[in-house]
Amino acid sequence: MRVSKFGERMASTSGIGRLMEDLGVALSDSEKVLMLGGGNPAHIPQVEAVFRDSMVKLLRDGVEFERTIGYYDPPRGNRAFIEAIVSLLKRELGWEVKPENVALTNGSQTAFFILFNLFAGEYEDGVKKKILFPLAPEYIGYCDVGLADDLFVANKPQIRHIDDHLFKYHIDFDGMNITDEIGAICVSRPTNPTGNVLTDAEIGKLSELACAHDIPLIVDSAYGMPFPNIIYTKARAIWNERTIICMSLSKLGLPAARTGIVVAGEDVIAMLSRLNAVMSLAPGSVGAALVTDLIRSGDIMTLSRNVIRPFYQEKAHIVLEHVFKEFQGVDFHVHKPEGAFFLWLWFPELPITCMELYQRLKERGVLVVPGHYFYPGLKEKWRHQDECIRVNYSQDTKTVAAGMKMIAEEVKRAYGIH
Repeated sequence: MRVSKFGERMASTSGIGRLMEDLGVALSDSEKVLMLGGGNPAHIPQVEAVFRDSMVKLLRDGVEFERTIGYYDPPRGNRAFIEAIVSLLKRELGWEVKPENVALTNGSQTAFFILFNLFAGEYEDGVKKKILFPLAPEYIGYCDVGLADDLFVANKPQIRHIDDHLFKYHIDFDGMNITDEIGAICVSRPTNPTGNVLTDAEIGKLSELACAHDIPLIVDSAYGMPFPNIIYTKARAIWNERTIICMSLSKLGLPAARTGIVVAGEDVIAMLSRLNAVMSLAPGSVGAALVTDLIRSGDIMTLSRNVIRPFYQEKAHIVLEHVFKEFQGVDFHVHKPEGAFFLWLWFPELPITCMELYQRLKERGVLVVPGHYFYPGLKEKWRHQDECIRVNYSQDTKTVAAGMKMIAEEVKRAYGIH
């Protein structure tokens, strides 16, 4: 049957669609698949025990349980949850926020669909605006959420080599041009896919530029502050009325709860709430119900600081050891892991594309994500895009070790190294 332009755009094959389909296959396949793709967080027993206790408490409280599953929340989200978030942001980060500055969405992906199409696309006067990504590579999930053509523009990064194998991306401010066609600036911090944490100076300069051009700065903090705070380097979280912070419960360990949190100016929150009502009547209630007490007490910060961050930081250390062991003899580079739970591997002058490498690994039962998907809005062809892959190291140590060994074998085969 024929479908509309909307159907052709949104239902076509996409990078995020392929990633999620691979994840589903990996979880349902009877054969062991080494799942080093996707963005699923680890199963951390201490964290899952906390959520299990929250669920038991909710089930035992008949009044609260019935309210959670039997009533719609307001379009802005659960009031008690929002009030708890506001108190935490004031107490922990010193932000001057009110309940009117916070709204929930059905996952942060929904939040970005709303925000990108609010600030980019065709305006009433016929002007067309775009979302600027100051540093590519950027999150794969941004690529296909636009309702208009040519919605994104991106800047290539500066590459600073730390040593023979470690490097770090930085924003090339000299090469960045904020024209009248830019409707908003967006960054993820920590960055998905690279584990990069933009410096405080970089975030401060982006904030100044956004204010100077009267556009919002959108910061995707799904892995960042205040929780789950999977950041291994010094960083400060900033917020003002011109900044939109997007958080999530997913990387805490609740991806199925589909709970996104947006902190923004009152006018943005009001628009987002109205769109919530149109798109889904109201955000889901279960995620908010599970963690409200944890947020109110501050235990969510303790959990993030003392359990979640050290867990992933140790995994980052271990996976780097495997990389340096397995890739001996290969000209490889790895982005310095500063946060999140991804490793970004770069193989200069790789004789095959990263998509071909992905296919070879998939045939061997190893799932990664080819790097070329992470460049929404980058117009010029750049060989670097086809030389990188993203690896999720949140799985158990044996799975990650076996996966890195097979990746190294396929990379060496591509280079002709025996």
